[in-house]
Amino acid sequence: MTRLVDRFGRTGFAALTSLIWAVPMAAWAGSSDLSPIDQTAYPWIALTIGLVMLVVWIVLLTRLRGIPVTPRERRFDIRQMSRSEKRWTLATIAFGTGLIAWLNGAATVDWQPLTSAVGSGKVGPMALAFALAAWLVVMVAGIWFSWRKASAAFQERLHQTARA
Repeated sequence: MTRLVDRFGRTGFAALTSLIWAVPMAAWAGSSDLSPIDQTAYPWIALTIGLVMLVVWIVLLTRLRGIPVTPRERRFDIRQMSRSEKRWTLATIAFGTGLIAWLNGAATVDWQPLTSAVGSGKVGPMALAFALAAWLVVMVAGIWFSWRKASAAFQERLHQTARA
């Protein structure tokens, strides 16, 4: 744990280890959507695992203050980030969340009614299909653009630190 905190910093460690509860919770959300249809899905098992791992994660976070961290520049250390870097990282997270929402919807929706309506030439469903495609394109482009800007802001911070 000490090596991971030293490598990623406290913020990076907290974000990385949040996956231990976020992944089971996502499995629970997906399986609870499908549970009435697919009787093999057991959403309560994933929920229980997710909640137990959330408690484990909170315990890990309470111990972070006591772990020494070597002072150096880290990409995702909020205390070290410039305003621009924080802004573009937040934008990347927002676009990533939008993409995950789109993927979650795409995975859990029955597409047959929309595809048959689009196939029959109805205007409303075609507009919805276009809007869904546009959402996907905007989220992916937003992730790409904001990640590039966040990376450039990080490089600028590194250059400013090297000059100082």
